[in-house]
Amino acid sequence: MPKDSDIWRKRALVTGAGGGLGRQIALDLAGRGVDVAATDLDAAGVEETLALCRSAGVALLPLAGDLTAPGAPTRTVAAVTEAWGGLDILVNNAGYGGIEAFLDMNEALWDRTLAINVKALALLTAAAGRTMAAQGGGRIVNITSPASRMALPNYAAYAASKAAVDSITRAAAVALAPSGVLVNSVAPGMMDTQMQRATEAVLARIEGRADVEVFLAERTRRVPLGRRAEIAEVSAAVLWLALDAPPYITAERLNASGGLDRD
Repeated sequence: MPKDSDIWRKRALVTGAGGGLGRQIALDLAGRGVDVAATDLDAAGVEETLALCRSAGVALLPLAGDLTAPGAPTRTVAAVTEAWGGLDILVNNAGYGGIEAFLDMNEALWDRTLAINVKALALLTAAAGRTMAAQGGGRIVNITSPASRMALPNYAAYAASKAAVDSITRAAAVALAPSGVLVNSVAPGMMDTQMQRATEAVLARIEGRADVEVFLAERTRRVPLGRRAEIAEVSAAVLWLALDAPPYITAERLNASGGLDRD
């Protein structure tokens, strides 16, 4: 495996890279000289992300597809290792967040949420962990959420799925520690992403709030720093864990929430 300082030879897989935070992470990794494999349901989004990365002069690999399909996590990691001979960084960013009133919960939303946020993430972590363990090390960064520690009756499936991400992160960190593989997570705060905007619009409707802008402003005021996170700020936290953090840090949750998650 390349030394931590030899970033030009590192190989990364970023899930949910078709836009938003995943796109920013892919761009920032490429800017640091890391080869980037990008996967997302949105094939066009993947191509757009990699087109933006092209000027960095790194190797790029599009892997559009459904990570919840049977065998998809293992196949995705295998595609990277077959193309580049290994994998040094996995960023589990793909996710789904559906809003529904607690008493109106339905199986379809729970199935979709757990399939991508929990099952796919866990299987990707295991598949990447096997590859990284065999090569002597690597780093995995999972995207969790302050929601995992909050009581959110209209966002229960998402909150529960992120609590599972926290558990998987700790379990994977312990399982892979003897092999030199570090597993950590980042908990972003409120960001101006497509997913955030869509979920908050539905949340406002469920809570009977007609003025969405006022509703959003109220939510933003809950953040101690008084503003929403820039996507680039959250990406910087992910890159720190993926590239720069000391190799003694594992099983850690890095809060990038402006103080919203204070524990």
